[in-house]
Amino acid sequence: MLRQAAFAVALCMAVGELSSPALADTQLKIFISAQNQPDVWREVLDRYEVQHPGVKVTIETGGNTSELQAQYLNTVMSAKDPGLDVLQLDVIRPAQFAAAGWTSEFAGKNMSSYLPTYAEANTVDGKIVALPAFADSMFLYYRKDLLDKYKIAPPKTWDELKAAAKTVLQGEGGGDLQGLSFQGKAIEGAVCTFLVPYWSQGKNLIENGKLTFDKDAAAKSLSLWKSFVDEGIAKKNISEVATDDTRKEFQAGKVLFAVNWSYAWAHFQGKDSTVAGKVGVARLPALGNGSQATCLGGWEFGVSAFSANQEEAKKLADYLSSQDVSKFMAVNGALLPTYADLYKDRDVLKAAPWFSEALPVVETAKSRPVTPRYNEVSEIIRTTVNGVLAGVTAPDTAADQMQSRLRRIFR
Repeated sequence: MLRQAAFAVALCMAVGELSSPALADTQLKIFISAQNQPDVWREVLDRYEVQHPGVKVTIETGGNTSELQAQYLNTVMSAKDPGLDVLQLDVIRPAQFAAAGWTSEFAGKNMSSYLPTYAEANTVDGKIVALPAFADSMFLYYRKDLLDKYKIAPPKTWDELKAAAKTVLQGEGGGDLQGLSFQGKAIEGAVCTFLVPYWSQGKNLIENGKLTFDKDAAAKSLSLWKSFVDEGIAKKNISEVATDDTRKEFQAGKVLFAVNWSYAWAHFQGKDSTVAGKVGVARLPALGNGSQATCLGGWEFGVSAFSANQEEAKKLADYLSSQDVSKFMAVNGALLPTYADLYKDRDVLKAAPWFSEALPVVETAKSRPVTPRYNEVSEIIRTTVNGVLAGVTAPDTAADQMQSRLRRIFR
């Protein structure tokens, strides 16, 4: 009750400018990813409705992966279906949806209060095409108790991680403990799997809309991940491992190091977790003498270009992207804020102490290629990574194939 009362007061202050009389009986529908805690967002929407008596908002959920959500929304938007007003989009989608004419512009919106990387992610050709919902990034989770036991510091390079994993695995006598779990299945997470060590070498994939692919760097990235399998640090069927598989395995105490997104933290501290209180978080390691790099995640709110309620939908999206809502979702949903100040907020840090370490990671995270043809780029990368990890294709051959396929797209 206290959190509801406090939030109601904050809401009144935050949306004073949005409290003008709403259109009578305005019905809005928002698409929220099934994995992004729609029940907590429902609390926020309930309070929005209190402040806007003429507006009713229903939630439509769907898909447990970014790919499934995109498939559904692509179908709805391609049909110019007016049934959805506000869309919760993976950070990789705004450019694609804007290029297709599926989302409306937030003309005149000031983005300076957001973390710069999210202001940039939602700006396409100088136009604001979506607003930040919450931030995210890939992190390295590790068993703090086991590293402490063997007096090992969190690794800053992948070679250090290998050495640490071998020491702990040998010391613990093997069993079902894995040294490292990451996303090898042909899903969106595998794109980040490839890009993290690729970026660490100072390389970019696309710059100013042009392909800048470096084949040698790609081969090194693919070789790194395959080496974890070959050296017994990752399990042999890592090519079948998806994002939540990594989360479940680490939560069950079967993994020493895990590459995953911020959502996993709350699960690791839950009542059904065997690792609660034993988890550390660090930046992802660097490749060789390169720089540490990580993959930007997060979700955005876009307004469907086919909504019959454009102004009301934009007001709702603007509210859901406000600092007060960002704080509420951080405290009650463990979702990373899109405002820098909230990473120092006392209430936020009380609910999620590790957020104090998250800001430098999120601020320096890199966006996956921003291109209207991202779906094709993603498919090439994730299927290539999967083939290498499955032992179907050698890293050098895979890098050649990736280069040829990407060149066909960006001719």
